[in-house]
Amino acid sequence: MNTIVNFRSLRIPALVAALFIAAPVVASAAEEPLPKFQREKTVFKVDEGKWKGPHLPDGQPDVQGAWSNTIGNHSDLTQSGSYTERNRREGEAPARQVVRAPSRISDPADGKVPFQPWAREKADEFAKHLLDPTKPEYIEPLARCAPAGPSKSFMWHGFDIRQYKDYVVFLFDSGTRVIHLDNKPHLHQKVKLWNGDSRGHWEGNTLVVDVANNNGKGRFGRSGEFFSENAKITERYVFDSDRQKFLYHATYDDPTVFTRPFTITIPIRRVENFAHDNWNNILFPAKHAGKEKILERYEQICTENNGGHGNGGVR
Repeated sequence: MNTIVNFRSLRIPALVAALFIAAPVVASAAEEPLPKFQREKTVFKVDEGKWKGPHLPDGQPDVQGAWSNTIGNHSDLTQSGSYTERNRREGEAPARQVVRAPSRISDPADGKVPFQPWAREKADEFAKHLLDPTKPEYIEPLARCAPAGPSKSFMWHGFDIRQYKDYVVFLFDSGTRVIHLDNKPHLHQKVKLWNGDSRGHWEGNTLVVDVANNNGKGRFGRSGEFFSENAKITERYVFDSDRQKFLYHATYDDPTVFTRPFTITIPIRRVENFAHDNWNNILFPAKHAGKEKILERYEQICTENNGGHGNGGVR
């Protein structure tokens, strides 16, 4: 029996909704009980090269489905190494050594964002006031239900990929991205968007995307790192031909904020065959008259002021 992954959203644009209704994605069959999605401490390797998996009728590699990042989240972009976790109450359990996932910054090698001095101070200021936002600029954009931005969207909840002729569509809880593959020019430079304006093409197993027209309001994490509207972003999505994992690389070049270009790398795995966990896999069996198993996904509907950081989403 096939399993169909569906998506129910109140916020996706009408165009995207129409595209989706016309072409739901068929995913691999899965029967209960399903294994738990495991967070990881290392970054797997996927090399760029020839695509050996199935293709869609228009020639694109077929990478549709439900996906999630495997390490860290948007709470901290660069923190890595280990730390000693101590219990808040004496006598409950001994302290333990916790190993963190590596920094999402893969270049430079020290895993740090190469901020100019003024920008480093500003990022530290944002982080210091995350839970004490005495100025409007201190409020983390996701807390106001704004889109997360091109890269932070991949460090949030699980997301869906849909593909249509000349388009790749990402459906996030915090906004939608449409990657144009039809050589259409970018929007006028005066048009600025939270997730930017994306133009892409396929090189074997790699989707290469140029992201322009950024409004510079998004951040990389709750740890305060940011970029400006002058950023030029080049993304490379490197898919394994088994269609179970891919690496997301994003190189940011913004001389007004950074001392050099740097690259974010995020490992991502398919989640349809893992148990629902309310974070990575937010799919659930849909109720319908037929016998086919259809998976739909919750959208974490965000309403400003309905909760604090980390608990601001309601269904």
